[in-house]
Amino acid sequence: MKVLGNIIWLVFGGFAIFLEYILAGLALCVTIIGIPFGIQAFKLGMLALWPFNQRVEYMDYAPGCLSTIMNILWLIIGGIWIALTHLVFGALLGITIIGIPWAKQHFKMVSLALTPFGRRLI
Repeated sequence: MKVLGNIIWLVFGGFAIFLEYILAGLALCVTIIGIPFGIQAFKLGMLALWPFNQRVEYMDYAPGCLSTIMNILWLIIGGIWIALTHLVFGALLGITIIGIPWAKQHFKMVSLALTPFGRRLI
């Protein structure tokens, strides 16, 4: 069932979201300062490509204060807009009974879009 959900996800917009995150990550990696943010965009892209078999969890070790500072910068610069976009798409999909599994995937992306530093995909 998860494979079927991922295929439907890819056909109806998941691949477009994946491409947007990859292009944004490449654009961020052009500068030295943007490389950590580009890596986080790649992380979001991997989740957008195949979301039904992945979980988002905190890393086992404490990433430190640099991770907190980077999360604050990410949130101010663009993370809030990414999270709001996933929240709106999740709410729109959640209105229908058929769209609830895909809405859950968008809601999973909201948490990663808000604070991607110090988290990993499993």
